[in-house]
Parts: sequence; structure tokens; C-alpha cells
Amino acid sequence: MTLKTLYVGAALIFGLALNLAAEAKNYVEGQDYVKVGGITETKTPVLREFFSYNCPHCYHKDPQIAATVALLSKDIDFVRTPIGAGRPAWILSQQAYYVAQKLKLTEQVHAKIFNQIHELGNAFTRPEQLKAFFVAQGVSPGVFDATFNSVDNQFTLSNYDFQAQLAEIKAVPSLLVNGHYLLNPSSFSPSELAELVRYVAALAD
Repeated sequence: MTLKTLYVGAALIFGLALNLAAEAKNYVEGQDYVKVGGITETKTPVLREFFSYNCPHCYHKDPQIAATVALLSKDIDFVRTPIGAGRPAWILSQQAYYVAQKLKLTEQVHAKIFNQIHELGNAFTRPEQLKAFFVAQGVSPGVFDATFNSVDNQFTLSNYDFQAQLAEIKAVPSLLVNGHYLLNPSSFSPSELAELVRYVAALAD
């Protein structure tokens, strides 16, 4: 086999690889993502995760979603919406997320809440348990009470559930891009999911 033949063969293989890569990025609406009525985001592009701390699947998928977010450019915001699904324990977990957000403790306590529920088996069932958790994180009892009992807490929880309703969330975790494109993270690796998020984020509404 001549050197020229080797070069030609290598070029053909490289071209085929490029074509396959291009084909892999031809995402299909209704299969890879679904357009829903959705919500109006104040800023785009944005990736929104609907989840619950009480959901085992959310717990196991959290590292995958974190790895995906790490691969996205800083131009794509990442936010979370906890859902309550009418379940008392899930609603307390919504409140845990609200308190963490208001006190700017989300990064500190996010993994700890998952761990407490799924590794230690201590799901929140009473507000007193939630208070004890945050006091252990350094929050004063008075600050927790003021945050937990605020009118804004109840308003925000209602908004969480309203967002889930508008986004037609039927299972968690679910990912919503730019308020209108619903993804299912289950069948993608972090790099594949990041590519899909970039693709959908560039679509015109």
C-alpha cells in the first residue's frame, strides 16, 4: 500500500467521522426534547432543573446534572425549582431549598440535604427538624424563624408549583431550557446532555 493510498484512506475515515458527528447532533423534537407552553424566564439562556430532595432518582442524577452544568458556558444560567407534589415531606424540602436560597447557603447545604434524606434516612417530616438542620449549619434560630415564617416563603412555594404546572412536569428530575424546551436527562451522558442544552438554548422560541 502506497503512502498516498494511506493518506487518502485516512482522509476518508476522518471525513466519515465528521459526518457521523454532525448526524449525532441532529436532535429531533419530540424525541430528544419537547416544546411546552412553559414559563417566562426573566433571563435567557437558562437551564432549569425541576427536582425534589426526596426523590431517589434526583439524588442519583444530581452528580450527572452537576457535571453537565460544569460543561456549559457561563452564558447559560442554571436554576432549580423544587416541587412539592402535594406531599408534606416534599413540601418541607421545598422550604429547605427556599431557606437555603434566601440565606445564600445553597452550595453549602445542597448535597447535605440529599445525604440526610437518602443516606441517613432522616427526611424532614416536621418544621422543627428543618430548623435543627439549619441551626447546625450555623443559622441562628431567630433568622431561621423569620425566613421560614415569612409571607414570601408561602408565595415562593406556590410559584414553584405553578412553574411545574406550566412546564407540564410529570416526573423529576426534568430539565427545562429557556422556559419552553423540556429535556429528559436520563438517556444522556453529561457531555451529551450539555451539547443538547446548547443546541436547544439556541433555538428560536
